[in-house]
Amino acid sequence: MDSFNNSSRPSANGPSANIGFGSPSLANLSYDPETNTASDPAARTRKPVSANNKLVMGLIGCGGMGAANMRNLMEFDDVEFAAVCDVDTARMPDDIKKIEEVYGKKPEIFHDYRKMLERKDIDAIIVGSPDHWHALNLIHACEAGKDIYCEKPISHNFVEAQAMMAAQAHFKRIVQVGTWQRSTREFHDAIEYIRAGKLGKITHCRAWIADGARLGNQQPTTPPASLDYDTWCGPAEMKPYQQNRTHFNWRYMRNTGGGLTTDWGVHMIDIALLGMSKDQDLVMPTSVTTIGGKWAFTDDDRDAADSLESIMQFPDQNFVLTWSVLRDHPKKEGHGTDFISADGRTLRVWRGGWIILDAEGKELPKESATPQDSNHWRNFLDCVKSREKPRSDLHSVGQTTTVCHLSNMALYSGKTVKFDKSKMSVVGNNGKDTLCYQRQYRKGYSLKKY
Repeated sequence: MDSFNNSSRPSANGPSANIGFGSPSLANLSYDPETNTASDPAARTRKPVSANNKLVMGLIGCGGMGAANMRNLMEFDDVEFAAVCDVDTARMPDDIKKIEEVYGKKPEIFHDYRKMLERKDIDAIIVGSPDHWHALNLIHACEAGKDIYCEKPISHNFVEAQAMMAAQAHFKRIVQVGTWQRSTREFHDAIEYIRAGKLGKITHCRAWIADGARLGNQQPTTPPASLDYDTWCGPAEMKPYQQNRTHFNWRYMRNTGGGLTTDWGVHMIDIALLGMSKDQDLVMPTSVTTIGGKWAFTDDDRDAADSLESIMQFPDQNFVLTWSVLRDHPKKEGHGTDFISADGRTLRVWRGGWIILDAEGKELPKESATPQDSNHWRNFLDCVKSREKPRSDLHSVGQTTTVCHLSNMALYSGKTVKFDKSKMSVVGNNGKDTLCYQRQYRKGYSLKKY
């Protein structure tokens, strides 16, 4: 139930303009999505706000993106953080110190997030835990009447995503998912350009990410004294502890993550689906076929695929979407989304820019859309107060997350997976025998479905 995204490698969750290694930790940075820059918010002037107008928040998952999201929300004077929770005490000191610096008092510290949710004065929480904990964190928060800023992807598997969306609808909670690309200028401009029909008929969408992550090889060992490893595993299978399979690297292990298809696909596939949709209710594929595997780094401890290609059919809209986990990305960014028109023009967008190319690759003029408020975290706070749907509403991002799970289901089953959007369900049994469809929870854990 902790974030465990902290690493010298930047996460897809975080505001990295590229995927190069060696970037500084995001835990001490505040991200400005309009300028694509990050800064330390320690030195700023806070304006007094009435206690009645403050949103009191708690953090589940210190370090990594849990901490980064907390710092972004702390930029606003109508927020106060009152509690933090983590199962690794070594990841808590920086967040505790930051809260004390800003608010003049230490937060209450929890080991069990359910105890934190019992606090009646807490209005909203951040779910910054690893993917395999998201479902329980969020559903329990909904039951406790809290609004939620939830890190992406929303779930570890298909069935959890459906349960989370059902809980949000049942309890009528505001949930903003951390797909902050929806709030940045370049992606907003690109999506509006496509929706306006300015590129013409789209026949192919292409999304990709380059995967160069290596976990190395380690032998099982004793967990550090600071880490409650049993609780960290939570509903997932409890495997022997290895340092290189926990903090941050859990995303490359199928027991706790979905590889880069869920880690980055939920960003880049999301842009393709948004561009081909009228609003947050996304178009969904009817069938998904994936080929790939752990081909590049066969001697590495990771077990999620490092190379793959998915083909997704949208027969009602007459276009195809391909999702690629690549080894190279010649003459383009290591991540991105392309929209290709019937006449061969391409709109390409990535973190930091977007361009339009003709069929020969010559850059063409483009038009920007009407600006929107670009702060993803402010959008969440405003929607908590107004009860309006946030920009990355759970149901909408749940649709994108579902597509990512379909891709993994097709990959690991070796079969084409059929999907019915009207029922939000898989047609037939293909893919249902995979861990990315559902998992058996460990004794003591259960997934409630509303």
